[in-house]
Amino acid sequence: MFFLIPLLKSLWYSFNTVTIEPGQIRTEWKGMSKFTYALNDPKFTEALGGTLIETLWKTPMILIFSLFIAVVLNQKFRGRALARAVFFLPVIIVTGPVFKIISGDMDSSGSRSAEQFSTMMSTDLVDELMRFLGIYGINNKMSAFIGAVADNIFGIVWSSGIQILLFLAALQNIPPSAREAAMLEGATSWEYFWKITFPYVSPFILANLIFTVIDSFTSPMNTVMERILRMKSEVLYGEASAMAWIYFVIIMIMIGIVSWIAGKFIYYEND
Repeated sequence: MFFLIPLLKSLWYSFNTVTIEPGQIRTEWKGMSKFTYALNDPKFTEALGGTLIETLWKTPMILIFSLFIAVVLNQKFRGRALARAVFFLPVIIVTGPVFKIISGDMDSSGSRSAEQFSTMMSTDLVDELMRFLGIYGINNKMSAFIGAVADNIFGIVWSSGIQILLFLAALQNIPPSAREAAMLEGATSWEYFWKITFPYVSPFILANLIFTVIDSFTSPMNTVMERILRMKSEVLYGEASAMAWIYFVIIMIMIGIVSWIAGKFIYYEND
């Protein structure tokens, strides 16, 4: 209800040239010209393509990492509460400047200590490790992918807090009788994971998948959002609204596709 009026206004602005005058906002109907402008804006289309590609490879990495950490944190060990708090801490303190310092973006911070922290986390060690193993340069695409994952490791960890929490909730819903029955049948840990654990957490995979896609697309630190906000700051409300609506439609299409694909692999318990 609270978003309905601004939502409709943004849709109206996307078809108009918007000018700000003392005491009023004037609109002049331009039809689809703002959408044409948005699609012909090289900065917007380049940012959109980069965000789509990044979301496609980063989303599975976040889900796999979240499930792995949730399985580990579900075990009984000393300091389990502290370990859970550490992985959920980014959700509490997440801010643009903090994330940019960790990810190595020094343009906005300029802090010497932050630069030293970022240098400590250099991914040159990954290249050196691949050279030591003799796999560096054998497959350029694989080397590039491994390098991209290493460069974004903090972003993956930083974006996994909610997903870990949801997977933990799913794991704690597994009845002890299921583990006992599996042990009596002589099931290995690998078999237990695929036969017991995975069916129980599979409905949460879809929830985490949708959450991760939306979180990635709506992050104010991605380049598409930066371009839209830049157009807005330049008082180009019509162009910014057209870009936002194009982005919104693409997000909904992506969510529909990934939900349909994920739904094929999700186990639902029948009554």
